[in-house]
Amino acid sequence: MLYLENKVEELRKKIGLNQENFAKQLSVSRQTISSIENGKYNPSLELAFEIADFFDKRIEEVFIHERKDDKHEKE
Repeated sequence: MLYLENKVEELRKKIGLNQENFAKQLSVSRQTISSIENGKYNPSLELAFEIADFFDKRIEEVFIHERKDDKHEKE
């Protein structure tokens, strides 16, 4: 299972931008931003790069990838 955590909400709030205005900047819906921030939706690679670029960050600084499965977890 793939878990993609992110710092989108933290970065957005740091610059004082609400979800609606942030969504407009990226040409997506406010619901898309909300779903990304709540971890209910993994953005496309293109959108993930757009978000990282918006904050002038590397994609790895915004999105944290962790793969968790039974084979690799410590017992």
